[in-house]
Amino acid sequence: MPDGLHTLTISGALARAATIAERCARNAAAIDQEGAFPVDEFAWIAEAGLLAAPLHRTLGGPGLGTEAGSTLALLLLLKQIGRGNLAVGRVYEGHINALQLIQTFGTAQQQTMYAADAHHCKLFGVWNTEAADGVKIFPVNGRYRLEGAKTFASGAGYVERPMVNGVLPDGGWQMCIVPMDRVQVEIDPSWWQVSGMRASASYRVDFSGVELEPEELIGAPGDYYRQPWLTGGVIRFAAVQLGAAEALLDAARDYLQGRGWTGDPYQRARMAEAAIAVESGNLWLRGAAPRADRLLLEGDCVDPQAYVAYANMVRTAIEKVCLDVLGLVERSVGARGLLKPHPFERIGRDLTLYLRQPAPDAALADVGRHVLERTTPVSALWSDDNF
Repeated sequence: MPDGLHTLTISGALARAATIAERCARNAAAIDQEGAFPVDEFAWIAEAGLLAAPLHRTLGGPGLGTEAGSTLALLLLLKQIGRGNLAVGRVYEGHINALQLIQTFGTAQQQTMYAADAHHCKLFGVWNTEAADGVKIFPVNGRYRLEGAKTFASGAGYVERPMVNGVLPDGGWQMCIVPMDRVQVEIDPSWWQVSGMRASASYRVDFSGVELEPEELIGAPGDYYRQPWLTGGVIRFAAVQLGAAEALLDAARDYLQGRGWTGDPYQRARMAEAAIAVESGNLWLRGAAPRADRLLLEGDCVDPQAYVAYANMVRTAIEKVCLDVLGLVERSVGARGLLKPHPFERIGRDLTLYLRQPAPDAALADVGRHVLERTTPVSALWSDDNF
C-alpha cells in the first residue's frame, strides 16, 4: 500500500496529479508507438495513492467523485492527467469509472473487496464496447460463463480488474468484474491499428470460457444503463479532453515565444480565441460539479432528464472547445511546428481520436429535445431546483 495513502487529502491528490502530469508529458513521445503502454506512469499514479482517489472515506480513500463536494476536485484531477498524456488519461478515467460504478451499485461486501484491490494497486477499467461477437453470460452450476469479445478494451494486458458487461439469456445487461490474474483470455493487439492513442493498448479481448463467481457480478441487470448515472459520467472524459486542449495552448504559447512571434496581431488574436475557448471549458466543468455533488448527496435528482441534458451540454461544449483549439493551434504554429519533436502532432492525433465518443449527434439532440419539451424559461431549465 502506498505510503501516506490514508492521509491523502483532496488538495494533496491534486498536487500529486500535477506533478505526475509533468512527468507524463516528458515521457509521452517515448511511448507513442504501437504495443506501448504507460507502465511507468501508472506506477507513479499508484505510488501517489491516486488509484484510490475515488474510494469513499469509509473505504480508505479521499472520496473524489463519490462524496458530495468532491466532484470538481475529481474533474480537475482528470484534467491534469489528460494534460500530461491522453493515453494515460483515458485508462485512468476508466479506472475511476469502474470504482464509481462498484460503489454505486455493488454490495457493501463487494465495495470492501474491490477497495482492497485498489489499495493494493490493482488497475480497474470499463470495457463495454463490442462488435457482433459481443459478450454473453450463461449461468452454469452456480457460476457464470462468458462467451464473446470486447473491442476498444483500453489497457488490455495491464488492467487487472476490468468491468466487462454482457447480455444474460433473458436479455438483461449485466456488469461483471473479471479477475484477469486468475483467468485466461485471448488478447488481439492487431485489432488496434490507429494513428492516435497508440499507448492506450485498446485491444480486442475474447473472454470465451471464462467463469465467474456470483460475487463478481455487480448490481442488477440493466443498472449500467440507469440514468442519470450513465450519461452523467461523460463529464469525466470531457475533463480529460480539456486537459489536452490546455496542453496544446501552453505548447503553442511556448513555441510562439521561442520563435519571437508574440507581437504578431494575428497570433495574438488566435491565442486569445484559444484562451477564451479553454476558459469556457473550465466554466462548464465548474457548472457540472455542483449538480453532480447534489446527485451524490441526495442519491437522485428531481428531474433526471435535466441532469442528462446538462451533462450532454458539457460533453458537446468541451468537444467544440477542443476542436477549436486544435484548429487555432495548427494555424498558429504552421507546418514546421507540427514536425517532431514538437508535441502538437502527437497531442492532435490523440485528441482527435479521443473526441470520437459514441453518439455525439444523439447527445446534442437530447439537449434540444429537453429544451423543446419544456415551457419554462430557458434560464430556469437547469436551475438548482431541477437537480
